[in-house]
Amino acid sequence: MNLTFKNIAPFLNTGQNKASRWLSYIGLGIGVLLLLCSVQMYININQLLKEKNPKKTGFDFISVTKTITDENMARDNRFTETDLQQIKLQPFISDAALLKANQFKAVAGAGQVIPFSTDIFIEAIKNDFIDTVPSNFTWQQGQSDVPIIFSSDFLEMYNVFSGSWDLPQLSEKTAMGINIFLRCTGRNGEQQFKARIVAFSDRINSILVPENFLAKLNKDLEGKEEISASRIYLKTKDANNPELLKYLEQNNYHVNKDKTKFGRIKKTLQVITGSLAGFGVLVILLALVLFSFYLQLMIARSKENLQLLLTLGYSPHWLSKTVAKKWIPVYVTVVMAAVITTAIVHFIFQQFISELSPFIHWIVLVIALLLLVISVAVNFRLVKKLLYNL
Repeated sequence: MNLTFKNIAPFLNTGQNKASRWLSYIGLGIGVLLLLCSVQMYININQLLKEKNPKKTGFDFISVTKTITDENMARDNRFTETDLQQIKLQPFISDAALLKANQFKAVAGAGQVIPFSTDIFIEAIKNDFIDTVPSNFTWQQGQSDVPIIFSSDFLEMYNVFSGSWDLPQLSEKTAMGINIFLRCTGRNGEQQFKARIVAFSDRINSILVPENFLAKLNKDLEGKEEISASRIYLKTKDANNPELLKYLEQNNYHVNKDKTKFGRIKKTLQVITGSLAGFGVLVILLALVLFSFYLQLMIARSKENLQLLLTLGYSPHWLSKTVAKKWIPVYVTVVMAAVITTAIVHFIFQQFISELSPFIHWIVLVIALLLLVISVAVNFRLVKKLLYNL
């Protein structure tokens, strides 16, 4: 005869302590709901920040300087090769490069085309860190023409203020056709070059020249070979990584807060969702503990009947498995209700933010299934332990 829980139910005293049983069910449901909602919200946060911070190459590039304070303003606050190597060791930084500047005086003018000349700064960095590098962005020793990559922001600033100086506004195409006269002066002499804008950069706010050109002139005009840098560029998978922001703050490195504002929002929201998830886990544990008390009382009150079943030849393993099966539908119902409620909450949230998928993430379903398996396994082990101790 194939006996089930229905056959042995009269031997169990399940009618008492209904309050404990229902409180454990409700607590388990609330805990699972909090945990699933927190996980889904965490996923939503990451997806939204990714949408708000699109990457052309799969990496973020951010400029970092050392924070200047009243206490350190008299010191040398430039980056050295040692600083660079230390930064490269960090797991959340894919690469880093010094943005080296001219150590000599540089003056640029456009002759009669634009009757205007000014002192400028020129810088150089590895080509891997520049967003637009044309094939003619090269320089050989003895070459009188120097290619320049100009910041798009600088051109926009020029066009904004050019009217105040009675100067013509320029398009990118026109600016690239202008011959620039570059005069470089240092303590070891003076050199003149013809420069031409070959590209515009949206990433680096600077006037960039090839690395070997800047190194050659720094050595020839100022006798300097090892050059420190005031700025360093970081290549990272996620500029909004809270670990990256924490590292920069701990080392007093300054970064444009607008570039990492989503990371600060993300960090705050992660703390909130993490706290909710932790609270949900705590509620689940308390619910399981409360349900264990209910099982202990039920089995204690049914001790004589259960001992009779054992005496009749039923094994403790079969008995514990049969008794434990009674609550599998309850656990399934509780977890499914939490999943459905999470899906409804997410769908309502998605109505206000169209970038999100209307469906809950598969990870939420996996966690729900995992919680169901854990609950059933804990229930079975507890019943088995109690019956073996009869």
